[in-house]
Amino acid sequence: MIKDAMTQQVAHPMVKLQRQVQSLVNSKLLKPSDSLWKIALLYGDEWAHWKQELQAFDFTMQDPVSELLSVESWDED
Repeated sequence: MIKDAMTQQVAHPMVKLQRQVQSLVNSKLLKPSDSLWKIALLYGDEWAHWKQELQAFDFTMQDPVSELLSVESWDED
């Protein structure tokens, strides 16, 4: 049992953001067509960190939320 837990991969930090944004869409606080900058209104102090992470993956703040949600893998090759 412990061996199985050790072999599981830790989720990429962007997966956490992706899940949180999906939850915001599901609860109708965001629309898939909204620009990513709207997340800033909901994240406050944490936004500077997430904005930097998004830009590292070549997102712009004008990209729609749906583009973030459509990412299937956050490999940093």
